[in-house]
Amino acid sequence: MTVSTDSVGTLVRRWRERRRRSQLDVSIAADLSTRHLSYIETGRSTPSRAMIERLCEELEVPLRDRNVFHLAAGFAPPHAERAFEDLGQARAAVRAVLAGHEPNPALAINVRWELLDANRAMRAFLGDLPDHLTGPPLNVLRATLHPDGLAPRIRNLPQWHRQVLRRVRRQLERTAAPALVELYEELAGYPVPAEATPTEPDNDLVLPMRLTTDHGELALLYATTVFGSPRDVTLDEIAIETFFPADPATAELLRRLATAG
Repeated sequence: MTVSTDSVGTLVRRWRERRRRSQLDVSIAADLSTRHLSYIETGRSTPSRAMIERLCEELEVPLRDRNVFHLAAGFAPPHAERAFEDLGQARAAVRAVLAGHEPNPALAINVRWELLDANRAMRAFLGDLPDHLTGPPLNVLRATLHPDGLAPRIRNLPQWHRQVLRRVRRQLERTAAPALVELYEELAGYPVPAEATPTEPDNDLVLPMRLTTDHGELALLYATTVFGSPRDVTLDEIAIETFFPADPATAELLRRLATAG
């Protein structure tokens, strides 16, 4: 459990500023007066548990940090943090999505990009990583961009590297997860070859990852799925990354690889 020495009012103000919201805007949306919100932020008023949840909902505060709000106000943290293996039907749902996505790769990660589970297609890509990249825990972004990982096989590595860094920056802004700061700095420091002039246009919808394999080149798009209305910290931080073929050749190759496996 994360513990903060900051007051609950300081936390409210910090997250309000992170979301670039004015006191007037938040007070109207959370159905309290601007004076009351100001008193909370300056420590002249301690919010109730219900008020903390209202403010956190409005400011889209992750559940892990909501627990910190409650502790700072003198309340017990309301959101449990179970291990992934103890998530019951939610874990079964993750596995159903992963299995149902075959023959395309898919994996589940936490907020730190640590691997929680993966389907057979994805494990085939991660199976030949060197020991120092497999963990545990295996960090998916480190395994992808590290010079000893998948990076030498990514044909459009400069573009993909930029895309990953941009995504981590957005995630850090949204979640304020401290582990992402160190991860971002590490990823940003990896060597990247000079960007060559493209000889062919990329997919005109999204940027695909172009991965060279022993069986041919794959062009992969990805989509992210998260749980709606989570009440557990672990579940709140889980994302399922599903990869799709960006062209017919990739779709056929993935089908053949699944059949051969």
